[in-house]
Amino acid sequence: MFGHIDYRNPPELCPVRDVMSVASDQWSILILLWLGYFSVLRFNKLKKYVYGISNKVLSQRLKVLEADGYIERKAYPEVPIRVEYNLTEFGRLYVDKLLDLAEWMQDNSPKVLANRKRYGLE
Repeated sequence: MFGHIDYRNPPELCPVRDVMSVASDQWSILILLWLGYFSVLRFNKLKKYVYGISNKVLSQRLKVLEADGYIERKAYPEVPIRVEYNLTEFGRLYVDKLLDLAEWMQDNSPKVLANRKRYGLE
């Protein structure tokens, strides 16, 4: 699985790190999961669901997720302007993987908690 990696000469740009740094931070995961649950959300609804995120950070994360192709932004020429966000097909595929990982975490959380207790962290 990792045979292509030369640990003595790491690449300047690691594709896994580069992609994961955008798509796996705490805010992006929550944004993507909520957009997976609801087909379309506006900025203020997203802010309500992604509890604790600031307007600035939400705006930044949405721009990055759009630039990377996870979400689409659609602005309507109304007063006030109406902007809606939804997952792209690429974003839906990613959310499917996130849900698989979340299920794995749910199934294995008792093991992690037991290990923490054994290690003295609980």
